[in-house]
Amino acid sequence: MYRTNIDLPASVRRLSEPVQDLYRAAFNSALDWYGEEAKAHRTAWSAVKNQAARQARSITYNIPVSGSIATSTTTGVFTID
Repeated sequence: MYRTNIDLPASVRRLSEPVQDLYRAAFNSALDWYGEEAKAHRTAWSAVKNQAARQARSITYNIPVSGSIATSTTTGVFTID
């Protein structure tokens, strides 16, 4: 169980603080649930990858359209503000 981010493996400590927090929480929860350290590490990395993918999908692009702003997500849906 990791009590603080300082206790995390070096490969995780090089990531941003919020990602370290996510990894630590996912690891600790999975370790409690499964009782296996290797499975807990896999689960924690999966949580980090899923969060990164979710953030990548929610990127917003602002494109000027005749004096207003059109906002698009990566899904290709545009809204005019």
